[in-house]
Amino acid sequence: MFHIYCPHCHEVREEEEFHVKGQAHISRPLDPEQCSDKEWGEFLHFRSNPRGLHHEIWYHAFGCRKFFNVSRDTVTYEIKQVYKIGEQPESIAKQG
Repeated sequence: MFHIYCPHCHEVREEEEFHVKGQAHISRPLDPEQCSDKEWGEFLHFRSNPRGLHHEIWYHAFGCRKFFNVSRDTVTYEIKQVYKIGEQPESIAKQG
């Protein structure tokens, strides 16, 4: 288990209070209802999954109920940075 700093609550809480919601900083379909099955399948399942730095969207489910971004090393699980939606990370993950 690891601890996560919530940039909205300004508290460090246990991982169980949060839910990861997917990759941050990617283009999402503007109208998912209009996507073909192929387009929707590619969006959901065919993404790069590099080892190392990865940007994720997290949700503070048992706290303030707000979304924020986490830059995390997928090899060591170390959280490198936590920042609010709309902000940019200090380090950019390689797109592979």
